[in-house]
Amino acid sequence: MPAPPAVPPQSGPPQSGSAEQRRPGPGAPAAATPPPVPPSPEPRRTAFAEGVDRLRAAAVTEPGRLRIIGALLAALVVAFGTVTAWQMNERSLAADDVLTRSQPLTSDAADIYRSLADANTAASSGFLAGGQETRESRERYEKGIRAAAEGLVTAAAASDADSPSAATITELNRLLPEYKGLVERARTYNRQGFPVGGAYLRYANEKMQQDMLPAAEDLYQTENARLSADYADARPYPWAALALGVLALAGLFWAQYRNYRRTNRVLNHGLVAATATAAIVLLWLVVGHSVARSGLGDSYDHGVRSLNVLHDARIASLKARGNENLTLVARGAETTKAGDETVDAYDFEFGKNMDALGKGLDEAARLADDDTGGQPVAAATGNMKEWKKRHTAARAQDENGNYQQALDLVIGGKGATVECFDGVDASLATALGHEEREFRQAAGDGLDAMRHLPQGAGVLAGLGAAGALLGIGRRLSEYR
Repeated sequence: MPAPPAVPPQSGPPQSGSAEQRRPGPGAPAAATPPPVPPSPEPRRTAFAEGVDRLRAAAVTEPGRLRIIGALLAALVVAFGTVTAWQMNERSLAADDVLTRSQPLTSDAADIYRSLADANTAASSGFLAGGQETRESRERYEKGIRAAAEGLVTAAAASDADSPSAATITELNRLLPEYKGLVERARTYNRQGFPVGGAYLRYANEKMQQDMLPAAEDLYQTENARLSADYADARPYPWAALALGVLALAGLFWAQYRNYRRTNRVLNHGLVAATATAAIVLLWLVVGHSVARSGLGDSYDHGVRSLNVLHDARIASLKARGNENLTLVARGAETTKAGDETVDAYDFEFGKNMDALGKGLDEAARLADDDTGGQPVAAATGNMKEWKKRHTAARAQDENGNYQQALDLVIGGKGATVECFDGVDASLATALGHEEREFRQAAGDGLDAMRHLPQGAGVLAGLGAAGALLGIGRRLSEYR
């Protein structure tokens, strides 16, 4: 059989895809191969997601569940104590402001008003006496001016520099020396017998009535509004603390019931201790705030309201006395319209002041809750009625041209209207002192009821949280 023909060697470059192309010769560089593509990395999980997964993994085991329950109970008890301490601290501070700051400042503002009105009344009384001004009227005037100046110093020290009260106090401090200068000029001319003294006194009275007393009343209203705001901060129920307290007790009872169902053990000392502390804090919160709220309510209803009414009544009596005196000083120089009739301006204002006094005394009698507070109000009412009778008699004498007889019925001794005015003023001062003591007693009792509650709630909440953790830790030790 003939042999196959030999294959002649090929010349030229190897064909595409040949073995020579696939296998490089000796010394030839290796063909570059593409690098392997790395797998795409998984997205990084957040710490929160990892924490949730750990909680889920722990929740399928009893030790894990116990740890979660213990942490939640401790956080709940701590939150209860923290919110209780915060809310009761806010109310305690507001109650302390009521007792030691806002109400005393309100009374100081009312005293400033009363002192200014008293000084104005004393100045007109002294002027009516002519050149023989009595020592009593002079001392009363000086006492009123001094009391007003001291009250302004006290109010300025207790007021914020940029508050409306500070601006009012500054204005009163500016007006007070001007008023004193006008009164001294009136006295000087009056002693010399010059009629211009009466004009200076009327100008001083206008400055008092139109500038100083309205400013003092504005100061009183501002401080009274701050007192009302402090009451509004001190009396509301601490609903957030109460809700957390109920929730904490419910959680602790549930944890103990769960423990009993799983182990048949009735008591867990740590959880019992936590329950006891939470119950004590909740009971203290309810009772303490209720007592404090009641005390603050009494201090307002039977203290502040009565004080406001009595201050207004006393101021009305001082205004009435000043206008009664100025009726004789002016001698008909100042008139006003009352309907279709022209009447003496000061006598017309006197009537309005006496109406305000009568209404104030009626309200004070209604608010008085015991004989000690009611008796001076009744005495003031009796003096007011007698004052009206004597004033009518004095006006009749003056209108008939008997000026001296009218003067004697106003500033004279026994049987004059000054006796009635002094009786009204003294009785109202006694009633104010009684109501001030009533306020301090009731407001002090309210403050004492919650004075140590914030600190006690914080300490007991810490102990309760520790008890809950120890109680759960005792159960966990059984799995080791």
